[in-house]
Amino acid sequence: MAKTMKGPAIFLAQFAGDDAPFNSLPAITKWAGDLGYKGVQIPTWDGRLFDLEKAASSKGYCDEVKGICADAGVEVTELSTHLQGQLVAVHPAYDAQFDGFAPAHVHGNPKARQEWAVQQMLWAAKASENMGLSASVSFTGALAFPYLYPWPQRPAGLIDEAFDELARRWKPILDAYEDAGCDVGYEIHPGEDVFDGATFEMFLDKLGGHKRCTINYDPSHFVLQQLDYLDFIDIYHERISAYHVKDAEFNPTGRQGVYSGYQNWTERAGRFRSLGDGQVDFAAIFSKLAQYNYDSWAVLEWECCLKHPEDGAAEGAPFIRDHIIRVTERAFDDFADAGTDAEANRKMLGIS
Repeated sequence: MAKTMKGPAIFLAQFAGDDAPFNSLPAITKWAGDLGYKGVQIPTWDGRLFDLEKAASSKGYCDEVKGICADAGVEVTELSTHLQGQLVAVHPAYDAQFDGFAPAHVHGNPKARQEWAVQQMLWAAKASENMGLSASVSFTGALAFPYLYPWPQRPAGLIDEAFDELARRWKPILDAYEDAGCDVGYEIHPGEDVFDGATFEMFLDKLGGHKRCTINYDPSHFVLQQLDYLDFIDIYHERISAYHVKDAEFNPTGRQGVYSGYQNWTERAGRFRSLGDGQVDFAAIFSKLAQYNYDSWAVLEWECCLKHPEDGAAEGAPFIRDHIIRVTERAFDDFADAGTDAEANRKMLGIS
């Protein structure tokens, strides 16, 4: 049966703040609804918008959240645990930077920080179940990423050991999501151990093909890596459970390429852009996803080094809406159907 994706929706993380209308769930969902969005993806670490621990223990609270969204004309698409997922696996080189993703009482204590992150992920599984959601979005975290480039030569077994440990940490979390009937869509993202198709396959293999290990598809990260983001859909469409609609551009020069020379975002060869301002072929992406019956949400993740976020959000809703393909339920040449049957087919083929 033909399926049509849902949207437009918006990830609230980049907009949440201390000023109205971005400082409470009722206000920010009304803002999103007024812009034409039909769904919101909620960052579970932001207490101004969502109480994750309460959502894990109280279906009544989750019903209240859904009611607030419904009043604004939107629904919850997925719960995001990007920051908590990042902390499931952290290489010591990043300890100081990633402490900021966790509460102060676990700063300087990697073991306590990881335990906090795992608990957050388990709460998010239960919260997703209480919200009636079948998908969520997250990061894998990273143990091997500092060794991305093979110089100095990597010791034999280093990467295998890293992915063994990554899978060991995630397996019980994914089992909890299985119990909750919810997928974890990992955003394939530089900075994570799972940053492209090859690394996703390595992770999935170490997990024994766990059914809840899926993909949050975001083409912007593939543009910056110069990976074929359309072929990626052909290869992995059965594992794509969520979709971040995000634009990017890659403009290499004689001075910089994929690594972008440690430059700031405005000066990098690879930059994230607002929808329609970059180089992503969204018409082709939406067509590919429609071809493979993707029927979940198209969610704007706004990140741009130039445009004001409120302008990007305002432009994003009609952009996504106009790209969603209402999938046909009949073939375009049905008018010429001759009404043949099995016996007629055999005669046409000369089969007695």
